[in-house]
Formats: sequence, structure tokens, C-alpha cells
Amino acid sequence: MPRSPALRAVKWAVLFDALVVARDHWNKLTPGERAHLAALLRKSRARPGNLTPAERREVRRLAAKIDLPTLGRNLAPVARRLRPRPR
Repeated sequence: MPRSPALRAVKWAVLFDALVVARDHWNKLTPGERAHLAALLRKSRARPGNLTPAERREVRRLAAKIDLPTLGRNLAPVARRLRPRPR
């Protein structure tokens, strides 16, 4: 069954809302911290073992500044809008 344009528009709206919420948390870091965290995440290639213990501590410190638990709570209502509703 082809997807309707309205359904695609809703998904784009939800994605936009999620990006706005994530940006608010990402902006809690200074531009230098954002660049440093991005460099560390690229270096790790999603494997913490690729970082030194000091770099892992730095990632944890920066992640704490972003406040990931609150980010998750703020994203939950946005993500809930993607779930299919029971009929």
C-alpha cells in the first residue's frame, strides 16, 4: 500500500520537532566543546574501547552537560507521535 503524502508530512513534522529538542540540549555545550565531542565520537567509531580512559571520561563529562536523561524525557512525547494508534 503506498504511503499517503499526509503521513509523510506528519513524519517530517515529528522529525523536525525531535531535531529542535535535540538542538536545545546540544546547544548547552560551547562551540569548542561541541567540536571536541564530535571529534571524540568520530575517533571512537561507536566503540568506547577506541578511546583512552581520559577521553572516555571527557565524553562522559560532556554527555552529562547535555543532560541525556532529560533529553530522553523530552523526546518521548515526540517519538510517541510516531506509534500507530490502536483501532
